[in-house]
Amino acid sequence: MKITIESRQLNGLLVLKPEVFQDDRGFFLEAFRKDQFLDLGLPGEFVQDNHSKSVKGVVRGLHFQYEPPMGKLMRVTVGTAYLMAVDIRKGSPTLGKWFGIEVSAENKLQVWAPAGFARGFCVLSDVAEIQYKCTGIYSNKGESGIRWNDPAIGITWPVSNPTLSKKDEAAQTLAEWLQRPESEKFRY
Repeated sequence: MKITIESRQLNGLLVLKPEVFQDDRGFFLEAFRKDQFLDLGLPGEFVQDNHSKSVKGVVRGLHFQYEPPMGKLMRVTVGTAYLMAVDIRKGSPTLGKWFGIEVSAENKLQVWAPAGFARGFCVLSDVAEIQYKCTGIYSNKGESGIRWNDPAIGITWPVSNPTLSKKDEAAQTLAEWLQRPESEKFRY
């Protein structure tokens, strides 16, 4: 079964589409296969697998980890969510640019966002479950976030009054992040 690149965005962000075998019993797909990922220029090793469940109107993010740097392969396994990524790499030609796409259990798309991207999502269905494979092990000492509605980025979210965590409400702006010495870890 093949995994193909459906589109390339923001100088390193990819939308992937797995081949799906479907019949009247249900479906089967390979969400990750090391040999195919390596052939596509993607990582072949993931060290952590996360699973999140949220209700309609929740926005989580924009999160990232700089120590150790962490890339994420994201997919929606229940419901529908708007997956989002923002380039936060100093010197990148797409610094501060964002990409969002509706991903669902039905369309089975996946989004690969390498280290140097802040990532988040907004739940569009009553409930959504998002799963993501990570290239780095979580460290609360090396994590940070960018404010979901930073006007300098100008993301067009599908909600205007989301449910947020206190941490996400208090997140820094992209400009504040770029002034921190840790931001040098994401030099393009």
